[in-house]
Amino acid sequence: MATSPSTSSALAQQARRAYVEGALRGLPALVQAVERGARNLAGQACEPALAMKRRDLVLDLQKCAALWQQGMASMLRSGLNSGMVSVSKPGDLPQASTRGAGLSLVDDDTIEHEILSSRLALAMMDRASWEFSDLRSRVNQLERREELDPNDALRPHVLARIATASWRAAGLTLESWRLLQTVLHEEFAHFVEEGFHEINTWLVQRRVMPEVDLRPYIRRSANSAWVGSLASGVHTLSGGPTTSGHGRMGVGEETRMMTRVGPLARGMDHAEAVLVRLNKLIGRQLPEFVATQQAAAPAPASPALRAAISDAQQGIARRLAPASGARTGAGVVVSTPAMLEELHQRKQALKQAAATPVERATIEIVALLFQSILTEERIPAAVRVWFARLQMPVLRVAVSEPDFFATVDHPARKLIDRMGACVMGFDATGRAVAELLEKEIKRVVQVVEAYPDTGRRVFQTVLTEFEKFLEHYFKNANEASRKGVSLAQQVEQRETMAIQYTIELRKMLNEVPVQEGVREFLFQVWADVMAMTAVKSGGAQSEHAKAMKRAAADLIWSASAKVSREERAEVLRRLPPLLKTLREGMEHAGVPPDKQDEHIHKLNNSLAAAFTAKAAVIPHERLEELMGRLETLEELLPEAADVEIDESMVLDLSGHESSELEVVGEGGSMPTPAMVAWARELQVGSWYMLDYRGRNEQVQLAWQGLRKQLTLFVSPQGRGILFQQHRLAAFLQAGLLVPAQEESLTVKATRNALAKLDVDPSRLLN
Repeated sequence: MATSPSTSSALAQQARRAYVEGALRGLPALVQAVERGARNLAGQACEPALAMKRRDLVLDLQKCAALWQQGMASMLRSGLNSGMVSVSKPGDLPQASTRGAGLSLVDDDTIEHEILSSRLALAMMDRASWEFSDLRSRVNQLERREELDPNDALRPHVLARIATASWRAAGLTLESWRLLQTVLHEEFAHFVEEGFHEINTWLVQRRVMPEVDLRPYIRRSANSAWVGSLASGVHTLSGGPTTSGHGRMGVGEETRMMTRVGPLARGMDHAEAVLVRLNKLIGRQLPEFVATQQAAAPAPASPALRAAISDAQQGIARRLAPASGARTGAGVVVSTPAMLEELHQRKQALKQAAATPVERATIEIVALLFQSILTEERIPAAVRVWFARLQMPVLRVAVSEPDFFATVDHPARKLIDRMGACVMGFDATGRAVAELLEKEIKRVVQVVEAYPDTGRRVFQTVLTEFEKFLEHYFKNANEASRKGVSLAQQVEQRETMAIQYTIELRKMLNEVPVQEGVREFLFQVWADVMAMTAVKSGGAQSEHAKAMKRAAADLIWSASAKVSREERAEVLRRLPPLLKTLREGMEHAGVPPDKQDEHIHKLNNSLAAAFTAKAAVIPHERLEELMGRLETLEELLPEAADVEIDESMVLDLSGHESSELEVVGEGGSMPTPAMVAWARELQVGSWYMLDYRGRNEQVQLAWQGLRKQLTLFVSPQGRGILFQQHRLAAFLQAGLLVPAQEESLTVKATRNALAKLDVDPSRLLN
């Protein structure tokens, strides 16, 4: 049913009012969650000064939380009627400047306030970007406008400004906000994601752009305020506007700035857009095709078609079997044109067996997809035959699971994309696909063929197995990457142990009167020496590693105050062998001679202070306890998985450089959180173009360390290039590292199929 512009506008206002009412209802639970997060932080082990600040923050929140909540509620209520919220009271944040406005100085406090507000908005958009984009598209269509108002209550940055302005107005400080920033970002991000999802669902029920897919990933139910606002008092319009739908509208400046920008986001958006276009095109010719995707339980394939698919699969396997064992160098028995002709003939037989127009359309689309895949020049001929043999299993799953054409993350699509991403770089490098990788692809296809009735489960199973194979393959079996992975693992082990040692040494010496120069040397130099020694000498319990720990104990003792002649004489006796050990340890860890001299000079000054009694005396019992803890240091270390290898803690990754391993320590641009998130999503086996040190070359991702904090790429010549996570994100952001494939194999195939169907859509019905 068509609706008038006034009715559409009223529906948009109802949605906006429901969002504001839900936010008002949800504020108490949100504030309580923030308070719980603050208490949890205060209960975590940390340095005494930080612990005290966290405890003070809990007390401040107890006193000011009610005022903070009231302030947010007051500002939100101003948007109940109009849907617009202005945060411009005295003491609040200034509105964004406009062209032509007069220039004036802005104080540091205001700038810092603006930064914190922007970071909160970024965190909310980073999590809820897709829901917000869908909601904005629907509201813009209802109101027949290009973009939401800057002060629209639906915009995340409006809520962010409300939260930070109310925080200050309640008497809480910017420093306390920074202390609690992680908790605040997490809670507000969940909060708006739930709100956007509920309003989107409500609008879809009223037929407002239903084809903008609602992603069913909202599982958290801690704050259901919006459900209440939608259930009470916003049903006065019984039906929403019936729209032809325009898909996802162009993303405006706010989303480009705040959501996951860059090739990953563009790729995901592009993939979804291609599938939307495909379904629209098919829907115009065959409306029942789209209906099957929305059905709760899609009808299985007809018996005749199931039998025909089984016959075709067996026939194709027999026809292509001679090529299955052939390597590229030995020649491929069945050429690509012959494969395409074989599959075309099978398609015609399948269409004759099909019982419905939907089945015939599905057969045609899958055939077009595989026609594109098999003519992809970057797929080596040695493995192309195995992609051909996947056509019938994919057709079987596409007939029984129509969401294969609706979602980018169907396991059958992901399997094809992952295998394609791994092999499509080889022809470009002039190398053949490694035999083990080809055998694994063969095994995967044969497993899928052997379980015809398990649908997506078999694809998901072999996809998981393929991912595990890749991890083992690059680590142990691939000649080009094996040495680089081994070196990268040593780097990770050394850096992790160095940070672990530093953390534990800081705890041990926190309340011990050790001269600052010695303390600095232990944290910044000797922790790395102990880690390097443990890695190179076969473990922390090797004799060499134990000697480095004894040297640390001797250094701490030597730097404590020496008030008796006997103690001073003992220091002088121990000093030459101690300094010799320190030099050997630094040399072993790769510290240059000039730096060694500099460290030794500083240590001499610190030890001299002990002779003049400038350093405090360490009680004998405390000293004995320290010695014992150093001997059993490894038992005290934090878990390796809890260690964050970032640029603020690593000692000097460039010290790991060698002829086989390059460590990227510079270049790129300051990465956003979105780019760091993208860096964590890169997949082993994928190919990239890397611009580094005057070279622009194709490289393959071969290894990722704990929590993906280190990532290794390998060149075709076997040279390893190691990135720390933030440096990798910086290269991605600057465009110095880009995927070798602009789009995945199945997305390109779908786009090519669309082009053919645009020219002749009637082939869906024939």
